[in-house]
Order: sequence, then structure tokens, then C-alpha cells
Amino acid sequence: MKKKFIALNTSIMIGLGSLFSIPAVQAESVSNIKSERTEVQKEIAEAQKLIKELNAEQAKLTKQIEQVEKAIQENNAKITKTKEQIKETQADVDALKKSIAALEERIANREEVLKERALSFQESGGDVNYVEVLFGATDFSDFVGRVQAVATMAQADRDILAQQEADKAELEEKKAAVEKKLSNLKSMKVELEGMQVQIESQKKQSERAMAKLEAKEATTKQLQESLEKKDANLASQIASILEERRQEAKRKAAEEQTLQQAAREAQQSTQSSTSNNSSSASSANSKSDTSDKSKSTESTEPKAAAPKPSSANTGSAITAGYKYIGNSTYKFGGGRTASDIANGLFDCSAFVSWAYRQAGVSLPAHTDALAASGTKISASQMQPGDLVFFDTYKRNGHVGIYVGGGKFIGSQSSTGVAIANMSSGYWADTFKGYVVRVN
Repeated sequence: MKKKFIALNTSIMIGLGSLFSIPAVQAESVSNIKSERTEVQKEIAEAQKLIKELNAEQAKLTKQIEQVEKAIQENNAKITKTKEQIKETQADVDALKKSIAALEERIANREEVLKERALSFQESGGDVNYVEVLFGATDFSDFVGRVQAVATMAQADRDILAQQEADKAELEEKKAAVEKKLSNLKSMKVELEGMQVQIESQKKQSERAMAKLEAKEATTKQLQESLEKKDANLASQIASILEERRQEAKRKAAEEQTLQQAAREAQQSTQSSTSNNSSSASSANSKSDTSDKSKSTESTEPKAAAPKPSSANTGSAITAGYKYIGNSTYKFGGGRTASDIANGLFDCSAFVSWAYRQAGVSLPAHTDALAASGTKISASQMQPGDLVFFDTYKRNGHVGIYVGGGKFIGSQSSTGVAIANMSSGYWADTFKGYVVRVN
């Protein structure tokens, strides 16, 4: 009978052991899935953060594109007005050409008259003695007539020569005026066409950047959706395992109740002792798991990143234009009136001239004149405050102020006053190393 009690007791202990072993395996599976889900949720948070950053960049680019559109409108208006001026000037040129043609015709006619007089003079003996003409008169009336004829001929010759000289001088003056107007027209045409190409190039560059951001945002959103599906699947797995675990616990509880009842009937004291030991072990294991999870949580908690120090200002000529960053517009020929300056309407050279004027330095407001101001230095010796030039629609067609770190501040056609990177992209391609240090 005692052997039967021992065998029954052993069966009960094995049953209890199997009761606690299955939930332990399930707990480990849930822990693994939870750990995997935590990683997935971190990736989702990173994707959301990236989308937020992309949206911010898109908003910034959208604003830049709007500024470019506004700049294009301003410059198109300027181009339209200039074309009208060109048309009016061309009409003046055409009128001058007609006037020149008339002058040339009059000069040619006079030259023919003078040639005929010279030929007649030569055929008559080469030397006309006006005294002999007068003394050859047959009577007094003939004498008076001859005197008047000689005086008229002499005066006519002098008048022809004087008119000829005056017309020649007028001809040279009008030719010079035509050449100057034509030269100005050609220069203005090159300037306008160059600016148009540059503005369109900046617009296309912004649109390409926007397209890349939109494509990256779409890819990131797809990744986020995929991660969210994975997270939902893992959550479903956890819920399924926990539900299975609850059902298993109910079944094992029923089995335990049956086994414990049998054990009490077989050996009340042994069963009681075994039950107490199992409860103590379970409690210890539970505390140990709780402690380990707490330590794991503490060890994985992220530390806050140290704040980065901000850079110092690099001079009043540079910082003068900071107030216009984000609220200015490029305007061809702008920045030369109080109204334009108050409204942040600059072209590149006028902005540089204005910025240095705030620092007490007088500089011209044209790229060609700025390129000849100060001392030309090597690009390797650049310092904040130096003038940097870019070959855009012409050599040294754009100018800005170097601020250090491979960047410059200037009035760009796409952004208005802004700090731009000259180490890569469009500005790196157009920077040919021309640098001027203001004396």
C-alpha cells in the first residue's frame, strides 16, 4: 500500500512539472515576439520621423519654388519692358540709318558738283583771274553784272565746302550714336537671355529636388505601411499565444485540481509539502524575471544627445543680410532704391554692395565692377567676407559673400537672399575659383 502511495505521489509531481514547463516555453515565445515588435515599432517611429523631415524639406522647397515663380514674373515684366525699349531704340536706329543715307547722298552730290567745277576750271586753263573777267566788260552795265556773278560764284563755292564739312561731321556723329545704341542693345540682350536661362535652370533644379523628395516620401510611406502590418501581425501572434496560454492554464488547473485531490487522499502530508515548495519556486522565478526585465529596460533606455554649439557671427557685412533670409525676392536690377531695399528686392551685385555699405564700405553694384574691386586671391585662401564669383550666364555673372564652411550668402534668382552651398551641386559647378578680397 505504501508503494502505491509513493508511485501516485511521483505521478502527481511529474504532472505538476509538465504543468509549469509549457507556460515557460510560451512566455519565452511571447518575449521574443515582443522584442521583435519593439524593434519594428522603433523602425516605424524612424520612418515617421523621416516623413516629417521630408515634409519639412518639401515645404521649404515649395516656398523656394514660389519665390522662383515670383522672381520669374518680376524678370519677365522687366524683359517685356526692356523689349519695348529695344523696339523703340531700334526705331531710332532705323531713323538714324535713313538720316545717314540722306547725308551720304547729299555729300556724294556735292562731291559731283565740286568735281565738275574742278574739271571746268582745269579745261579753262587751270587758273581763273577774276580781275580779267571784270576788266573784260564791254560797258558799265556789263561790268556790274560781272562783279555780281563773280561774287556769287565765290560765295557758292565757300558755302558748298562749308556744308560738305558740316554734313561730314554730322555723319560721323550719327554713326557713332548708332554704334553705341546697337552695342547697348546687344549687351542688354545678352544680359536678359542669360538671366532667363539661369532662372529657368534654378527652377528645374528645385523641381528635380522636389521630385526626389516626393519619391523618397512615397518609398518611406510604403515601408511604414509594411512595418505597421508586421507590427499588427506580431500583436495578433502575441494575443493568440496569450489566449492559448489562458486556455492551457484553465486545462492544467483542472488537471491539477484532480491530481491534488488524488494526492490528498493518498498522502495528505507529502502533497502539502510539495505544493508549498512549488509555490516558493514559482514566486522566486517570477521575482527574478521581473528584476531582469527592469534591468533590461534600464539598459536599453536611450541617452539624450548633447547639444551642438552654434557658430559665431563672421562680420557685419555678412550678418547684415540675415534679416532678409526667407523673406526676400530676387529682382533683376533691384536693390538700388529705398523701396526695393525695404521690400527685400535685390539682384546679386546690389545685395553685395548694400551689405558692405552696412559695414561702412562703399562698393559698386555691378558684377563686372565688383570683380575688379579689391585684391584677387586664390580660392585656397578664402576667408569669410571675401567676394566669390560664379560663371552663370557669363563669366563672373553671379556674386556672393563667402561665410565659411564652403557656403556663401547672396541674392539667388531661385531663393532671394539665402545661404547656399558652393561645395556641391549647381554652385560648385559654376564656381571657377575667382575670389576678391575687399581692401
